[in-house]
Amino acid sequence: MRLSILDQAPISANQTPQEALIESMKLAQAGERLGYTRYWIAEHHDLSGLACPAPEVMLGYIGAHTKSIRIGSGAVLLPHYKPYKVAEVYNMLGTLFPNRIDIGIGRAPGGSAEATNALSDNYLQQVWIMPELIDMLLHFIHNDFPDDHEFANLKASPIPTIQPVPWLLGTSKKSAILAAEKGLAYTFGLFMSDNDGEEIVKEYIHNFTPRFERDKPQVIVTVSAICAETKEKAEDIALSSYVWGKQREKGEGKGGVPSISESRNYLENENIHEGFEKMKQKVIIGNSKEVKDRLLDLQQSYQADEIMIVTITHSPKDRLESYELISKEVGLATR
Repeated sequence: MRLSILDQAPISANQTPQEALIESMKLAQAGERLGYTRYWIAEHHDLSGLACPAPEVMLGYIGAHTKSIRIGSGAVLLPHYKPYKVAEVYNMLGTLFPNRIDIGIGRAPGGSAEATNALSDNYLQQVWIMPELIDMLLHFIHNDFPDDHEFANLKASPIPTIQPVPWLLGTSKKSAILAAEKGLAYTFGLFMSDNDGEEIVKEYIHNFTPRFERDKPQVIVTVSAICAETKEKAEDIALSSYVWGKQREKGEGKGGVPSISESRNYLENENIHEGFEKMKQKVIIGNSKEVKDRLLDLQQSYQADEIMIVTITHSPKDRLESYELISKEVGLATR
C-alpha cells in the first residue's frame, strides 16, 4: 500500500504562521524519511488558522529541504489563475526538482467570497469553463498545441526534462468524469465528502480516456486520520481538530487549533459530545493496527492506487508521531 501526505498547514493556538510553515517543512522531511510517496500542500485564502495561500512558494522551500519525496499542490485552484502562469510556475519547480513535481488541480474558491473577488474576476464563469482551462494547462505542460493555435510557438519556460504530473482533485461524479475525459489521474477527497465515493471512483475508472498511450487511470483517496499508541490517546488528540472545526463554524476559531485541555473544556461547556461521536465515524482514529486495518479496507473498497492522509493536531509532535506510527505499521520505510 502506498501512502502520502496532504498538509493544510494548520496554525495551532500560541503558534505563529512562520512556526506553522516551518513545521510543514519538517513534516515533508519526515514523510520522506518514513517512506511516504508524496507530500502535497493545500491552497487557502484568508481562512483563519491555515497558513498557506501559495503552495508554489512553499514547494520551493520544501523542495530545497528534501531530496526524493514527490511534492505538489493539493490543489492549485485553477479558476483563479491563467493556465499559462500555472504551467510556468510548475515547470520551473520541475526544473529545480526533477521528476518530483505534481500539479494537483482544483476548482474550489479556497476562501470567502471577498477573497475570491480580490483574487480573480468572473470566478463563476471560470468554473464554468474549467474543462477549457484544463485543456490549456495540459497543452502548455506538454508543449503540444496544434500548429494553427495562437499559442503554438509559446513555451511555458523553463521546460523541465521530466514534466510535472497533473492530477485532478474532486469530491463529485462531475469531477471524476472530467478527470476521465481529460486522461488525468484523479484524487477523491473522501475527508470532505458525504457522497458515494466508491461509485464516483468507479465512474472515473470506467470512463477513463487516455491522452497518451502510456496513460492509465490512477486513483488517490484522501482521508483524515489520527494515530497514537492507544485509541484513547488518539481520540484525545482528535478533540482539538473537532473543536477547532466547531469554533470556525461559529466564527470563533481565529486563535488556531486549540490544545487538548482547551478542547475538553469547550466540549463540556458547549455540550457537543454527539457531534464528536459522529466525527469519529468519519475520521480514522485509533492505534496503529486499527488505523492500518481501516486504510487497507479503504484501499480495497475503492481499488485505490494510493491513500493520502491529512492529519490536524494541536501539537506538531503528535502529528509527526501519527504519521510515524502508521509508516511503521504498514512498513513503508523498510521497502
